[in-house]
Amino acid sequence: MAEVVVSGEGVWKVYGQGETKVQALRGLDVAIERGEMLAVMGPSGSGKTTFLNCFSGLDDISDGSVKIDGVDIHRLRDKAKSDYRARRMGFVFQSYNLLPVLSAVENVEMPLLITGVSAKEARERSLALLGELGLGERVHHFPAELSGGQQQRVSLARALVARPAIVWADEPTGNLDEEGSHQVTVLLRDLNQRHHQTIVIVTHDPMVAKVCDRTLQMHDGHFVDAE
Repeated sequence: MAEVVVSGEGVWKVYGQGETKVQALRGLDVAIERGEMLAVMGPSGSGKTTFLNCFSGLDDISDGSVKIDGVDIHRLRDKAKSDYRARRMGFVFQSYNLLPVLSAVENVEMPLLITGVSAKEARERSLALLGELGLGERVHHFPAELSGGQQQRVSLARALVARPAIVWADEPTGNLDEEGSHQVTVLLRDLNQRHHQTIVIVTHDPMVAKVCDRTLQMHDGHFVDAE
């Protein structure tokens, strides 16, 4: 039997009050299996990014429960929740979010250093992963010296270097051209299959969804069907 790593029951997210109230998530139930690569699609405003933020613990929920490896993350105190995310999750965003004053390898090793990994091990693991992603000759370059596709691969390495149980990716190919998008999608799938990491991708791109194990379609804050 497949093991469920992320489960949500009756998850609601409501912004505002009264006439300004917006129901961004409407009673979501979902189960994501360990090692699964899942795409979440839907039109703008359907709740995709809210889903990612709420299920990863970046944002609070209004009702329901979200469990990751059996831990109800919204019952954790803020510091415990932040520590849990740092140790168990990785994040990839459309805008890369790399620190411009740090080199590629320094950006990648940062989450390891934050969680107490020694500087020597953090550097070794970061260099190895960047080499695996085809950036072995660019490790000491700064973000401004890298192409968009290369910056997104550095972002991927940063998300994966701590070997998280789950990686959340919000439109990871949104700022890339067709070739860069294809490269990043192939890399995500390859890493998912080789390291058995669970990857959840919010995307508008059907080519990204095509390589995933399953696609959930969102509309108006709930899932309308699954593939």
